[in-house]
Amino acid sequence: MVEADGVTFRVAGRELIAGISARFEPGKLHLLIGANGAGKSTLIKVLARLLPPALGSVRYGGHDVAHETDASLARRRAVLSQAIEVAFPLSVREVVAMGRYPHFGARASSEDEAIVGEVMDYFDVTDMAERSYPTLSGGEKQRVNFARVLAQVWRPVPGRERVLFLDEPLTFLDIGHQLDFMKKVRATLEAGDLVVIGVLHDLNLAARFADRLLLLDRGRLVAAGTRDEVLTRDHIRAAFGVEPVVTMVPGTDRTHLIFE
Repeated sequence: MVEADGVTFRVAGRELIAGISARFEPGKLHLLIGANGAGKSTLIKVLARLLPPALGSVRYGGHDVAHETDASLARRRAVLSQAIEVAFPLSVREVVAMGRYPHFGARASSEDEAIVGEVMDYFDVTDMAERSYPTLSGGEKQRVNFARVLAQVWRPVPGRERVLFLDEPLTFLDIGHQLDFMKKVRATLEAGDLVVIGVLHDLNLAARFADRLLLLDRGRLVAAGTRDEVLTRDHIRAAFGVEPVVTMVPGTDRTHLIFE
């Protein structure tokens, strides 16, 4: 369980997120939605302990992450950020192997090597293992970074939950790879000990794949719950300034949003 209790983050006296409290359960996909500037990425960074809150606390499994060492946290918490740059001409395999750095000392173990191979197969990047990472397309780089981040938390940690943060993971991906990625993320939740918290801009994909949605507006959490509870006309109109038409996808129980 990841818990935020009254979290506030300020820059130059301006509150980017204010008084946010939320619970994120393992085995479920939690997606943050909201307009640009709503505070989604800031909240991700605070939850991941990449930014310290001015007020409030963040707990993993009941323990305040402010008191956990960087090394311990890195072995069970992974973050896919919006912009990933690699300055050196590393191979794809070397970039993916970076995800295992928190788990080994001077050199990778046979288990680390096996995990690198497994995640590369999982995200269909094995055939580009020896290619230079900087030569890849944006979409190929994103898939490689999926593999790198999942490698970090690929195996369960005895007695502790794993946490995965995804900040706009679908950037650069075509629709086929977007759907493939979201399905694979959902598949990782079957282990039951993984908490996944992400940011998506596509409300229809969020509605399709999320177990729980959290709507932010100008730094505040204004709605949280199922897609039917959060994706209402009033909420969308207030947060995005657009008029939605909410329809049902024929033959399913899923809603689809059309914007006038």
